[in-house]
Amino acid sequence: MKLYNTLTGKKEEFVAGPGPVKMYVCGITPYDKSHLGHAMSYIIFDVLRRYLERCGHEVRHVQNYTDIDDRIIARANHLGIPTKQLAEQLIAEYAGEMAGLNILPAHVYPRATEEIPTMIEIISRLVEKGFAYPADGDVYFRVTAKKDYGKLSHRSPDSMMAGARVEPGEQKEHPADFALWKAAKPGEPSWESPWGPGRPGWHIECTAMSTRYLGETLDIHGGGIDLIFPHHENEIAQTEAYTGTEPFVRYWLHNGWLYLGEEKMSKSLGNIIPIADALPKYGSDGCRLFVLSSHYRSPLTYSEDGLEAGKRAAERLRLTVAPAPPGKGTPVDPQPFRQRFIDSMEDDLNATQAVGALFDLAREINRGRDEGRPVEEAQAALRELAGVLGLTLAEEETGVTARPFIDLLVKMRDELRAAKLYELSDSIRVRLAELGIALEDGPEGTRWRRRD
Repeated sequence: MKLYNTLTGKKEEFVAGPGPVKMYVCGITPYDKSHLGHAMSYIIFDVLRRYLERCGHEVRHVQNYTDIDDRIIARANHLGIPTKQLAEQLIAEYAGEMAGLNILPAHVYPRATEEIPTMIEIISRLVEKGFAYPADGDVYFRVTAKKDYGKLSHRSPDSMMAGARVEPGEQKEHPADFALWKAAKPGEPSWESPWGPGRPGWHIECTAMSTRYLGETLDIHGGGIDLIFPHHENEIAQTEAYTGTEPFVRYWLHNGWLYLGEEKMSKSLGNIIPIADALPKYGSDGCRLFVLSSHYRSPLTYSEDGLEAGKRAAERLRLTVAPAPPGKGTPVDPQPFRQRFIDSMEDDLNATQAVGALFDLAREINRGRDEGRPVEEAQAALRELAGVLGLTLAEEETGVTARPFIDLLVKMRDELRAAKLYELSDSIRVRLAELGIALEDGPEGTRWRRRD
């Protein structure tokens, strides 16, 4: 399997370290509802995990919650509730939405507020080694002490320094230095530390959590492309400076943005489609197929038409694996489609092409069923491969659909046939066929499915 490594800027053969595959994925900051941009990222890394497990790897998956942050504090103050209450409420909602999207839960969900002692220990060690320095209750990382700073984002130090600035009240040695610890401000939650009361900076939490639960070297670190700089760049610098071990991460994977119009979907911009709105309407499989319609490193633009297409595609697959009458002759062979699926996934997790192989297999199954050939083995293969993509192929209640109306027409046709009104019953079959609905009469009654 080859994966595109952001660090090297090329596809590389994936070779895991000893033991389970250690995968860390940056989690949410719970200050507002989670949106489809979050769903996109976590679906992608769920598919990666599922495929690795299909290949026989054991995966150890850790995903954090940033449950203390400027935005959480501001939102909680606006609502007049404690920051912990706000974070807990939104984390619970998020967990339910991830389950609704059929995303496998991480093995550990550490929270920033519960990892403060580890962060203080790491910061203290960085100060001792000369990579960090205290300044009036704050502690900053000294980027000039890490000679390869900028290697992930492929930026020169000079270009990064040009955009850096010192905010009022900050006492940085250099504009690009970043905060490891922030001195307490009035009305904000704080914790005791060797530098006085305060709270951790954003970047240090991921170093604390990843090294505590996965060790000094990770196999895979994932997140959105917007995290490359400064978050992941800073994470590499502080972690390698702390542990003295390189590389911190063997493979850095970043997914593209989800756009709403011309802008990235983002809580900070306020242009979001909440998962809670999309999931009941389009279903888990529909949302997943929408996300997988584009390669994970490419941008994806939100559209209701795209989600509707995902929902219809999910229904086609579901109907394809519905029980079929026993067939005769040469069974439908799923192997060429399975191989295409695997080849696609091995090529930098190209789930878009893998989905194409699924639908070609579905088309072959439907053709074989129309010809009266055995399709059970091929249906089992379709279910198996769909499961690798996290597709349930289960019937989902997703609002108003055509299903009840089709069921009603099929029932009317059965009644017309029983009354020997064959011309009228045949006209229903023909009209449904024109709408892409095939009817199959069998001993148990009439089934219907959508044609490809």
